[in-house]
Amino acid sequence: MSADEKTQGPAPAQPGLDSLPNNIEAPLKLAGRFERSAPAVFLMPAVLLVLFISILPLILSLYLSLVQLTFVKGGFKLNFVGLGNYYNLLIGLNKSETLGVVTKTAWLAWLIFGLIAAGVFWLLTRYVRGGHSSTRGLIFRLVVALFALALIWLTVFTILPKGRPGALVVTLLYVFVDISLQYLLGLTLAMLCLQHIPGRRFFRVLFLIPMMITPVGVAYLFLMLTDTIKGPLLPIWNALGLRNFSWVTVAWGARAAVMIGDIWQWTPFMFIVLLAALESQPIEYLEAAVVDGASRWQVFTALTLPDILPVSLTLVLIRLIEAFKIVDLPNVLTNGGPGTATESLTLQSYILWRNLDIGGSAAVAYILLFVVTFVGLTYANLVRSQAEKLL
Repeated sequence: MSADEKTQGPAPAQPGLDSLPNNIEAPLKLAGRFERSAPAVFLMPAVLLVLFISILPLILSLYLSLVQLTFVKGGFKLNFVGLGNYYNLLIGLNKSETLGVVTKTAWLAWLIFGLIAAGVFWLLTRYVRGGHSSTRGLIFRLVVALFALALIWLTVFTILPKGRPGALVVTLLYVFVDISLQYLLGLTLAMLCLQHIPGRRFFRVLFLIPMMITPVGVAYLFLMLTDTIKGPLLPIWNALGLRNFSWVTVAWGARAAVMIGDIWQWTPFMFIVLLAALESQPIEYLEAAVVDGASRWQVFTALTLPDILPVSLTLVLIRLIEAFKIVDLPNVLTNGGPGTATESLTLQSYILWRNLDIGGSAAVAYILLFVVTFVGLTYANLVRSQAEKLL
């Protein structure tokens, strides 16, 4: 050690936060607390706004679904009835309107339902024997299978002759039939517009026109088109022998008119997204497959379809959630008729609200929320995950 180091001695220790005077230590600790709580302070207004906009209406509507509105002198009164509104919709007086009337042709219905149930059981057995099953996954699939079989049973036993589907089954028909046809038509139009044919740019714009019209406008448009007395298609109806034919007096004719209008309105949405997905495909793989002698169908099934599958799955999920809320077309086109043949769950909730049955309207909305959540989660966790494994 040098003489200078001996003279100077060891360096003095740096003072820590605890060794500072009280008049300096307290402000530093307070500043540290403010710094740690700054993210929560800045995020809290946004969190409160989201809670107020989304969560609070859900809580209030849940409370309304458990009460019954009655008018008293000087105002109104909300009487708590518990699950009475749900009982009325699913078991009581409004059961036929919500769930429908079961067919009396039981043997045919049981045959169809038995075949579908056997297919569901086979899928469960295949999952258990696959080697990748888990207790949690099996329980989830069992719950999904039971609820799905209940919906299938209700659908089969109400749409066959001598049965009458309720708002729940009609909504499911709108959703699954419309989305299937919309996807097929949208994919077909996208494949056609992908070809180098004259006028394809014009048709791309033409196919988007229905999406630019409001749903109410589409409903009134089809109201005029289906008018067989003085509508613009009167010569066609005369040629087909359908003059003075009323769509709203035939249950399946009215449902067909609603579904055709919905398909016409939402096919452009499928078309434009699928067209963008097709145009983003690498052209080199397609050309190499053609050079190797693959047919157009083989190129489509082996290359094109797997490439657009992720986009297709997301597209169907978005449309699935939106399709459950159909209300404009059945309300304007048929007013839910004949009877309640074209009445969706959303329209049923609106009609109950219009009749001042606030509790019943909220209960129908929560039934719809439960069905949409079940179908969406099942699609996302089962269908989409299984499809992505094939990629």
